[in-house]
Amino acid sequence: MNQFSSTKRIAFFLPALHGGGAERVAINLLKGMLPYDVSLDLVLASREGPYLEQVPSQVRVVDLAAGRVIKAIAPLSRYLRQAQPDALFSHMNHANVIAVMARELAHTNTQLVLVEHDTLSVARSNLLRGKLVPLFMKLLYPRADAIVGVSQGAARDLAEQLNIAPHKLSAIYNPVVDEELITKAKATLNHPWFQNVDVPVFLAVGRLTLQKDFSTLIQAFAIVRKTRPARLLILGEGEARQELEALTQELGIAEDVSFPGFVDNPYAYMSRAAAFVLSSRWEGLPTVLIEAMACGCPVIATNCPSGPEEILAAGKYGALVPIGDVSALSTAMLKVLNNPMNHELLVQRARDFSLQQAVPKYLELLLCKEN
Repeated sequence: MNQFSSTKRIAFFLPALHGGGAERVAINLLKGMLPYDVSLDLVLASREGPYLEQVPSQVRVVDLAAGRVIKAIAPLSRYLRQAQPDALFSHMNHANVIAVMARELAHTNTQLVLVEHDTLSVARSNLLRGKLVPLFMKLLYPRADAIVGVSQGAARDLAEQLNIAPHKLSAIYNPVVDEELITKAKATLNHPWFQNVDVPVFLAVGRLTLQKDFSTLIQAFAIVRKTRPARLLILGEGEARQELEALTQELGIAEDVSFPGFVDNPYAYMSRAAAFVLSSRWEGLPTVLIEAMACGCPVIATNCPSGPEEILAAGKYGALVPIGDVSALSTAMLKVLNNPMNHELLVQRARDFSLQQAVPKYLELLLCKEN
C-alpha cells in the first residue's frame, strides 16, 4: 500500500463542489487515497457547493477564489509553482482545459492527469460553453501526461475525437461504492411516499437539464400512471425545473411527481424505491446508476453513450431501452414492478465499481510515469 513517500503531494482540481457525479467521484477518490502515504489538496476555482461538507478533514482545500473556471488559469498556475504537487488530477472538460494551460504557464514538473466524465462526440454539440471547449480539448488534451475515460466507451470516444496516443489513455471505472454509501442507504427516511408500500415509487437523480431527458421519463410515467397507482421522485436541481413541472401539470400527474431538489442522502431513497430510472441522452459513466444498484434498487436505463450497457452487462442486471423512447421506457417501468431484479445480484455487480478497484489504478498511472 505504501508505495508513495510521505513527501508525495497529490492535488485535485475542480470548478466547485456542486451536486454532480464528477464531484462525487473526486471526493470518493480523495477518501480512497487517505490510507496511502500522500498529502492531498483539493483545489477549487470557487469554494462553494453542497459537497464541501463531504470533503475529508485530512484534505487541504485550496480556494482559488476565481469565480468562473476560465479565470482560474493564473491562480492555478501560482498554486502549482508554490505548492509543487507531484500530481494534479483534473476533472470535467472545461476545467481540464484550464489545468493544461495553468501547468504550461507554471513550468513545473507536476504530472497532469485529466479525467473525462462525458462522451465527447455526443456532449459536444450541447455544451453550454459553445464550440470552444471541444476545440481547446483537441489542442490541449494531448499535452497531459495521462487521460482517463470513466468507461470503455468514453475512452474509445476520446481516442477517436481527440486523436489521443494510446499510451496516454486509460479506462478506469469510477469509484462509486464504499461503506459510507451502504451506511447512508440504511438511514431513516421520513418521506411520506415511502410509508405506503402499496404505491410504488420510481426514482431518478440528476441535474434538471436536457442531458438527463427527464421529459421522456415524465411522459413514460404518465403512461404507467394510467395503468396503476405509482409515484415519481426526481432529485436534483437545474434550469429545466419550470419546464418539467409544467409538463407534469399538462399531463395531469403533478400530484404524483415531486421535485425535492438536491438532497444530502439520495441513497436512503434508492434503498426504498421500487425502481431507479436513468433516462439520459448521454453520459460518461452514470454514477447514480451504480449507486442505485449498490443500494439493491432495480434499475432501468437508456442505452446511451456511454456506460449503461457496460454497467448493466448488456441488460443482464437491468433493462436497457432506446434513448427518448417513451413507449419502451413505460413498458420497462411496468415490467420491473412485476418482475424486479434480485437485490443481491445488483449489490454484487455494483462492487465492481468500488474504491478498492479504482484507487490503485489511478495511483498506478503516477508510478508508471515515474518508472
